[in-house]
Amino acid sequence: MGQGQDPSDKNKKLKLEEPLKELGSLFILKHKVVVISSIKECEKLWREFSPNSTLFDTWEFRLAFYEAYKYKPYFLVLKRNGENLALLPLWYEDNNFYDKNLKRYTWFGSDWQEENKFFAKNIDYVPILLSLAPTPLYLNAISQEVAERLREKVDFKEDEPKYVLNLKGFKNHEDYLMTLKKNTRRNLRKDRNRILRQNPEVILDNFSDLEVLINLAKKRFKERGESVDWDDPRRVETFKNVIKFSGKSYKVRMIKVKINGKDAGVDLVCVFNKTYYAAKCGYNISEFSGIGNFINLYEIDDAIKLGMEKIDFLQNNYQWKNKYFPPVSLYKFEKK
Repeated sequence: MGQGQDPSDKNKKLKLEEPLKELGSLFILKHKVVVISSIKECEKLWREFSPNSTLFDTWEFRLAFYEAYKYKPYFLVLKRNGENLALLPLWYEDNNFYDKNLKRYTWFGSDWQEENKFFAKNIDYVPILLSLAPTPLYLNAISQEVAERLREKVDFKEDEPKYVLNLKGFKNHEDYLMTLKKNTRRNLRKDRNRILRQNPEVILDNFSDLEVLINLAKKRFKERGESVDWDDPRRVETFKNVIKFSGKSYKVRMIKVKINGKDAGVDLVCVFNKTYYAAKCGYNISEFSGIGNFINLYEIDDAIKLGMEKIDFLQNNYQWKNKYFPPVSLYKFEKK
């Protein structure tokens, strides 16, 4: 049947390389594991289990990636007497843009997803699914809450954190600035005032500006001598889909700043469940120093006006987020 340990044993971490014999024949007789690859059936399972608490829990956001990449779904389902008890939603990546030799199972929707959760009616079923999961397996950006609940059963490793700003109690960006150290606050105001003196024009929700965002991001990363995910045409298609699927669960927002007729910066934002997700950005920093900080402060005001409770600046520090926003721990699990 697979690998694992009795889920009732809470005193030891799961040793995935050991047989599932300790589960006992009774468990094996009453339960079965099936793999679902039909996208329609996967959608039904997702909607049955997903708590829909974050953007990444929504079917439409995951589907945006699937429609672009078309990796084969691998939804591992634990069942008993026809009832679905737990779900591990994966896909198999076999055509990585940057590393043709990288082939692995990971989250359905790619490793771009965050605050990932294990779907189960009983948390003790999760180690069983992990023991039965195929290899190589890479599960990143696992929710801190989930990892804490399973810490005694599964050997998680710390992943890069994400950065989240709680907006409760803030009336505007000045309230946020007052939470920062004096020098940091002064530098952000300086950047904002520098841009304001140039009479910026803010253009909202012109979604064709995705192309501008992509071009600015490519230019910026090229200047730094780094690759960018926009080089993969499937990533471009993904975020066209993210915009196209808006309104079914989450909503999207596009913010562009023009200065003297030039595109200074563009942000793509997703809004879901009182959270404002800073999903993608592109900035012309070489010509408009401080544009990133200007847009971040603009978005704090925008999120507050929209009644949001927090802004999620997502994972990866990019050498700046930790200066301004609190980190939130995320975890990962690998099985080779």
